[in-house]
Amino acid sequence: MAKLGLYIGIALLAVYSSVASADQGIEVTMNQAKILKLSRAADTIVIGNPEIADASVQDASTVVLTGRGFGVTNLVVLDEAGVPIIDEQVTVTRSTASTVRIYRRATVQTLSCTPYCESSYKTEAERQSETDMSSQ
Repeated sequence: MAKLGLYIGIALLAVYSSVASADQGIEVTMNQAKILKLSRAADTIVIGNPEIADASVQDASTVVLTGRGFGVTNLVVLDEAGVPIIDEQVTVTRSTASTVRIYRRATVQTLSCTPYCESSYKTEAERQSETDMSSQ
């Protein structure tokens, strides 16, 4: 009987965690791509703010989503009949893996440490984000 309760608890936890992750939308890392496989063929793809994320069609059922700027936008994918396949919030975040940020008064320097720390490439959106953080 105790094992049955344990199995039910594990099943409920799995269901809760999958529902919680579904509510968070799609997370993409800045300057990286994420492949989205669709349940059926797409006809129309709309990005709320193309400065935050970009979507390109690989084939009728594959969309490549790329993080272009920090922030939150949305992605809507419709089939031929105009029925939504995906209608999700997209959050673009900074990669924290193997990076170090150094704050010196009003300047911010980001280093990529793989394995040695060197200045990392920054897009215009990253430069603007660092400028905005420094001015606060």
